[in-house]
Amino acid sequence: MLTSWDSFDRYVLIDKSIEYIYPLWASAQGLTEWFLRESTYIMKNDNPRAPAELYQKGDRYVWKWHQWDAEGRGEVLEQNGVDLIKFSFESSIVHVHLERFDDGRTLVKLTQSEIADSDEARLNIYCGCGSGWTFWLTNLKAYCEHGILLNEQGMNLRGIFDGYKLVNT
Repeated sequence: MLTSWDSFDRYVLIDKSIEYIYPLWASAQGLTEWFLRESTYIMKNDNPRAPAELYQKGDRYVWKWHQWDAEGRGEVLEQNGVDLIKFSFESSIVHVHLERFDDGRTLVKLTQSEIADSDEARLNIYCGCGSGWTFWLTNLKAYCEHGILLNEQGMNLRGIFDGYKLVNT
């Protein structure tokens, strides 16, 4: 079987409700609790959205990571306020869907698609983002279920570990 390089899926089951998890994905404040150092959403009228406010379709974002100097920029393509988020990311599309289990747990399903057909995209997006999302979904589970973060926030590790070596950035 040949590998399809144009998309990948990552799932994690979290022992929390959709109502608890959704704002952690759908607001700047939520994203900075478990994922980002800084997150800003800009509305269509060019005004910044309040940190705790759920972002909306058409909002643009600027993301800044812990231990990484590059900024991520993109646009919210879809958001239903309940269980679905879709945004542009690294010249591709990320789709997050939350699925409720009967016992109250939530399955977080993340798909990154429309990955370009190039060696650079295969390395940086398919492999790099694929392993990155695996870590960040694990971090989200640890945060939601145990109140801990697995990523390094205190010590500046920039320049010490280049490339894809450090797993807890």
